[in-house]
Amino acid sequence: LVPDLAIEDFEILDNQKPQTINVFDNKPVPITTVVMIDTSGSMTGSLNFVKDGVEQFLLRLLPEDQAQVGEFSDKIKFHPGEFIDNRDRLIYLLKNDLDFGYPTRLWDAADESLLRLEPMPGRKVLVLFTDGDDTSSKIGVNKVMDHAREKDIMVYAVGLVNEYFNGQQRVRSAPDRGLKKLAEDTGGGFFELKKTADLGETFTRVAQELHSQYVLGFSPQALDGKVHKLEVRVKKSGMMARARKTYVAAASVGTK
Repeated sequence: LVPDLAIEDFEILDNQKPQTINVFDNKPVPITTVVMIDTSGSMTGSLNFVKDGVEQFLLRLLPEDQAQVGEFSDKIKFHPGEFIDNRDRLIYLLKNDLDFGYPTRLWDAADESLLRLEPMPGRKVLVLFTDGDDTSSKIGVNKVMDHAREKDIMVYAVGLVNEYFNGQQRVRSAPDRGLKKLAEDTGGGFFELKKTADLGETFTRVAQELHSQYVLGFSPQALDGKVHKLEVRVKKSGMMARARKTYVAAASVGTK
């Protein structure tokens, strides 16, 4: 993380054309987040490690932040039913209310999380955790990506390469390849882990990043209702900006 950059250090390209930056801020702002956790059968041996990692994330929420903890397998549930700012309550729900199932409805769960975040004000973030592919969703990653792009919701994805016993043999799973694509398009981060020991450190890093971000804005020259490609560059050598890759140039709203 590089916390001390100025507006002059950045440049923005909209469909490869340089833009004038007219909004700039790097003060911490409140976030509203859903932390959505895979609780399918493959997670049986790892779920306690995941809970410990997510607890580190929840502990680092600021007093103004709001959150829900969600779970997905064959079922999709949210704890509690609304966004709250009580970290102790969120951690209690994380530790006590999650349940196992078998099919993995990854993209359905992501889309339902976006629906919950959609009406909330300010910066909205979905944090997704899984160790495998989607197996039974009604929608695909492209639909979720369109939804996140339209509603300006950032997605962070944490994927675990996991080994488990499926009742007959040892099986090795890997996180869905669409996770990286979704995170990069929305300006979030993607972390693929090889061992559960890294989960606490990774979720801590996600919390740190979410509270250490720059807001850059410009006035689009063409409000054509189309998807535009975005590129954010840092002029100083050795640095790379992580930012959303696209936006919809809708006539009714601006973009950041």
